[in-house]
Formats: sequence, C-alpha cells, structure tokens
Amino acid sequence: MQFLLMLYVDEAGWPKLSKEQQQQGMAAYNAYSEELEQAGVLKAQNSLQPSSKAKNIRIADGKLRVLDGPFAESKEQIGGFYLIDVADLDAAIEWASRCPTVGHGVVELRAIGRSS
Repeated sequence: MQFLLMLYVDEAGWPKLSKEQQQQGMAAYNAYSEELEQAGVLKAQNSLQPSSKAKNIRIADGKLRVLDGPFAESKEQIGGFYLIDVADLDAAIEWASRCPTVGHGVVELRAIGRSS
C-alpha cells in the first residue's frame, strides 16, 4: 500500500535556527530518507517552496481565479512529503513515527487511492 506522509512545520522557525541547528536538522532528514531508501519503501520525497509562493487555483462565478499565498492562515504549513510503499497501515504509522518532523511539527498520513 502506498501512503503519503505530509510534513507540517512552522516555516517561520527555520530561519531562527543557528547554522549548526539547521545542519543537524538536515542531517536528521537525510538519515531518515536514507533509512527509507535502504528499506526499499521510499517512492518519492521532496521539500516544498514556502507557502508564501503558493498559488490557489479555483473557478468562481465561472471564471478562473489564481490567488497568491496559502489558502488558510495557520501556524503550520506543509513543508515537504514522503511517498512510501509498505505492507499496511501499521507499517506506515511506524515509519511516520520515526520522521524527524514529529519532534517539531505534525506528520499527516494518508493512504493513496480510493478506499473500498
């Protein structure tokens, strides 16, 4: 089963960290990514540009609307993701619980595809 791990973080926190703290943070994510890859469960991963660069696209009153910035004001934004392929939900939860984000943000876990 494939699962998407969406990493919610406070974007404003990263620039406040020292260079050393940023390097430690990146090392933790690199180690986690390597662990997923070595286990053969990693399908895709990446970080996202800041939410201030987001575009919201919708049709309103029959017209295309493209708005700048995030849709909702919130403390945390999606900063990145992992797409994994594991045996079941329990395995996905186990991997999500090991993600560095759980120490300073939230990992939202969703199965890929339609539910039956």
